[in-house]
Order: sequence, then C-alpha cells, then structure tokens
Amino acid sequence: MMHQLYPGVYSLTLGKPEALTPLAFREYPAKEEILNAFAQTSCPFDISEIPFWRSERGFTLELPMDNAEEIYGFGLQLKSFAQRGKKKTVRCNADPKADTGDSHAPVPFYVSTKGYGVYVDTARQASFYCGRNLKKDGSPPCMSIDVPVAQGVTLYVFAGQKMREAVQKYNLFSGGGAMPPMWGLGVWYRTYTRGTSAEIEAFAREFREKELPVTVLGLEPGWHTKAYACTYVWNEENYPDHTDFVQRMRDSGYQLNLWEQAFVRNQEGFRAPFADKIKPYCGEYYVFDWGLVPDLTLPEAREIFAEYHQKELVEKGISGFKLDECDGSDFNGNCWSYPDFTRFPSGLDGSQMHNLIGLLYQHTVAQAFKAVGKRTWGLVRASSGLASSSPFSLYSDLYDHNDFIHGLVNMGFSGLLWCPEVRSAGSVEDLVRRIQTTVFAPLTMVNAWPFPYPPWWQINESLNCEGVFRDDIAEIEAHVRRWFELRMRLLPYLYTAFHRYAENGTPPVRALVMDYPEDGACRTAANAVMVGDSIYFAPMIAGETEKSFYLPCGQWVNFFDESQTLEGGREYTFTYDMCGFPLYVKVGTLLPLAKPEQFVAEWPTFTLEPRCYGPAPEDNASIMLHEDNGASLDRVCNAVTLTRREDGSFSLTREGNCGHVMYRLN
Repeated sequence: MMHQLYPGVYSLTLGKPEALTPLAFREYPAKEEILNAFAQTSCPFDISEIPFWRSERGFTLELPMDNAEEIYGFGLQLKSFAQRGKKKTVRCNADPKADTGDSHAPVPFYVSTKGYGVYVDTARQASFYCGRNLKKDGSPPCMSIDVPVAQGVTLYVFAGQKMREAVQKYNLFSGGGAMPPMWGLGVWYRTYTRGTSAEIEAFAREFREKELPVTVLGLEPGWHTKAYACTYVWNEENYPDHTDFVQRMRDSGYQLNLWEQAFVRNQEGFRAPFADKIKPYCGEYYVFDWGLVPDLTLPEAREIFAEYHQKELVEKGISGFKLDECDGSDFNGNCWSYPDFTRFPSGLDGSQMHNLIGLLYQHTVAQAFKAVGKRTWGLVRASSGLASSSPFSLYSDLYDHNDFIHGLVNMGFSGLLWCPEVRSAGSVEDLVRRIQTTVFAPLTMVNAWPFPYPPWWQINESLNCEGVFRDDIAEIEAHVRRWFELRMRLLPYLYTAFHRYAENGTPPVRALVMDYPEDGACRTAANAVMVGDSIYFAPMIAGETEKSFYLPCGQWVNFFDESQTLEGGREYTFTYDMCGFPLYVKVGTLLPLAKPEQFVAEWPTFTLEPRCYGPAPEDNASIMLHEDNGASLDRVCNAVTLTRREDGSFSLTREGNCGHVMYRLN
C-alpha cells in the first residue's frame, strides 16, 4: 500500500520488510514543518506499474523508467557520474577500485532528471540495474532492484518540481543537513602519526609565524597507548603533558581532532577502560586481533562508548574525531574486518553491519558532543543512507585526483559530505592542484600523517622522512598560503550555504545537473560543481595546461579577473598556469568575502570585504547571511542582510535574538 507522508513524499511497502533497516536507526526526525511547506507533487509511479517477486535468494522489484531520463546517486561514487545503463551494488568497501557501486558510503538512493528520487530502506547489499537489461517481450527499460535475503522492502519516493527539490526532500526526511561549527570550515592539518606534543607545538607555532591560516590540528594513531584496535588512552611517552598540551593548543586558536576506530581493544595490559562494560554488546569476532566490534544499534553500547568519549576527551577540550576503518576491505587480499556472517546481539549479520556501522559510529560520537551542547565537525571513512544530518565528511585512503573530483561532484546526490584530502604529491603542481580542489570542499584538509615535516617542505615522502628539504620552500609556501587564505575569505559565504543545507536540504556543493536538469550538457558535466548558489568551480589536475569546461545558462564573471564576463550555455577552452582554473560567479552576485584571519575562533567575528559581480554601481544588490555564535547546538541566530548601496558602499542590518556579532564591515 502507498501512503503520502508529506507533499511529494510517498512510502510504499512491498512484501514483508526486515525490521533492522537504516530508517530504524535514523538519528534525527524528519523536518516535517519544512516538508509540509512544499507544493503538492504527484508520485511518478502507479502501484500497478511495480512488479515484484520473492524467492529463496531475496526480493526483486522493478520501477519504470523512460528513455529520456538520466540517473545519479547511490552514495559516494568515485568512478562514474551518470549511472544509466550501469549496475550498482551498494556494498561498503574501503577500496572501491572499479565502477561496481562499491563505496565508502553506499546509499540505496537514486535521483532522476525527471524530478524524483527513490530510497530503498535496506541495509542489505542491494543491486540496482539502471535500465541496463532489455527483456525479450520488448517492454521498455526499467530500474531493477535486487535485495538479497530480504522478503520485502519499503520504498520512499521523493517527487519534486525539479531534481534538486527531490534531493532536498530526501535530506529533510533524513533530518536536514548538518550544520558545522564555523571553525570546522577552516583549514585542517593532520600531523605526523609518530609526532610528539613538543613537535606538534613547534609546527603550530611555525604555521602562525609563516601566516598559514590553520584552524584544526589532527592527531593520528600515535596519541593512543595502542591503536589497531584502540585503547582511547593518551600515550604518555608521546604526550607526557597531554592535558596542558590540549589547553595550550586551544589558547593558540587550534581545535584538536583525534584519530580512532570503533574497535575497542580487549588485550591484557592494553585493555580499553570500557572494554569489559561494552563486551556483552559486541559481535562475535575480533578485528585487528584484539578489537571488539560494538553493536551500536543497541542503546547500551552507544551509551558506554559515548559517555567515555564525553567525559575523558570532549569535556577535556577535544573538538572532534576522525573515525577510521569502519568500512571493511574484503576485495584486495587484505581481509582485516569482521566476516559478513558475523552475528551481532541485535540480530544484524556482518553484511548488514558493514553497511550501517559507519553511520551508527557517527551518531554515537556526536552523542558525546550533544551532551555538552556543542557542535562538532569530523571525518569518517564510511557512511550510508539517511546521513545528511551527520556532522562528518567522508575521506579515502585512495588517492586518484580524478576519483576525488568525482566524489566532490557526486556527494550531493545522496546527502553526503566529502573531503578530497591532500597527502603526497608527484610534483609541486600536483600539490597545488590538490589544495585548490580541497579549498572548495565541505572540509579542507592536508593529511600529513606520513610526513614528519609539512609536505610543502618536501613533497617526496621518503625524503621528507629523512629530513631532506627542497630549496624552493618559500615559493611553495606562498602558493599554500594563497589558497588557504582563499578558503578563509569564503567562510561567510560557505557558512550561509550550510545553513541552507540544514534548513531546507540544499547541498552546499553539488553537481551542475542538480541546478540545471534540463540542460543536456550538464547531465554529463562530471568535472564541475556549484558551490553555494553563485560560484562555479571546475578543478584541474596536474599536467593539464588547457581546460575545456561548460558554463550553464546565464552570465558569469571570472572570480580572478572581473573584466571577463562569459555567456553561459556553451563550452569554453582556456589555457591556465598552475595558479589558474575556471572559477566563476553569477552576474548580480554580492559575494560576502572576509578578511582572512590566521584561524577561526570558537566564537568568531569576521571583517567583511564584499565584492559585487556584474551590476552597475547604481543597482542595489544584497545577500542574506546566517549569523549565530558559531559553536553551540542551540543555534539562536540572526538573519543578516548585506546590501550594496547606490553609492557603492555597503551596509549590514540584523534581525534576530543572537547576541554574538559574527560579521562586521570596516
């Protein structure tokens, strides 16, 4: 039977669904008030058009497709963009090296250029045949969905006037988009895994002296007494004064993010403090020899895990966590995770848990911050469906730059965030191009875990470890500083884009086709994104000196050279040096750029340096900015209007109850 839940949102139960599905563990309720404000949109399917059947192998159904529609989604897809004609299996995998659907974040949700999306509520490794196979009876192509083991599923259909509205409704059904603390949007730098507190402090001072605006420092496995699996206890040899160290870092304007896994060490002499308490709520197999795998569907397991993090780490100054290895790697000869047949106390098997544990882990760690009323922003290596409200960005140990760009373009289809992190580089150009890409991502990060010294001192990992430095450090540092400062300048604009994500589900970074679904060229534009509503960004990779890119309809002003205005609706080809790339702003945009600071304070205030793109001085332009204290969960806020007056000057007006001033003009 089909039910309408909200305008344009429908549920359809077929057969007998399993009880343990992603929706059963959704952390935040749907944003009903906003969903109910949408105009009514009819369901694109009639129940009579949906054949389904059960068998010993599982449950299969078919949804109609027409010949003109294109399909996107299925989570963090690193190998492809448009999915029509492909088979996608939503299977969690740390090493997705082929275009099979395997992903750090497999999501059983897809969206169509016809303006609808479909979410299949299952934790199984379902396969989607996207109009791939023709039938001998001559019937038109369809979306065939094959769910192993299950004897039924519930579908959720999100119908919109356009494609982006369908994605918005899916995100709102998931609880809305995640709202970062402002510091989370600053620049991140993850430190050497064997680094000591003294060495990390020395580099922290170096960043300030060299005016490299870094806000978050990440500590890698060496902070634990034992990692793989984890003790969650400070290593006194590397961090003999860890309590004072944390406070000194915070006093210097740094937020600290700690690496960890969900695998709780249960080894004599190195037992995690809460291992005995959580052991009854864990699966039957160890990971990394001594790691208990908690069943985080269980309230008891979540409470034990979250309470320890809250009292021992969060309340002592830690701002966030990097949640590693929660994906599993069964397909590269190094099967280090728990088996698919593992039995968990909740009744889940290992296959289901692989698809769920990443998101459950995120919810559990976020619970520690909710308890103290603070927002967090973190990293995670696995996620799944209904994840848009989770304050974590995905990352990968893979490193192909083109794959990372695919992640940036695709993430918005499925309610995910992505960090195309910077590690090693094949050349200075490669380093710079990768930094440029991460500047326009939800999380901007250099991950120097294998480097004792900053990568721009020596991009070659082996030479870096030997302490052999380049002669052109100052020149490379100037490039790094330029792009870090650009990120800092964009923060008011990005923060407001994330507010829209939280309030109405619009992804802050998204594929062009989401805004321009009728434009045939945008349907295949896999190398460019919209950042917010007004910025177009097409990243470049090392070795590219010439770039062909398609601009959607309208007029666009070059961010770097305002004398160049281009007409959209066509492709352009230009030559660039490594400091240039296609970055355009919609004509008529008032961009609320900020004076770059050396770090983002916990309760920040920015000096705005607005720029208006396009209109003549006599034409007023304005933009609404989101203002709150930048850190707390209560989010008492102001609506701030930045306006350019007829004489070319600017003004700010505020409405709301937030006492903190986040924005000011000179």
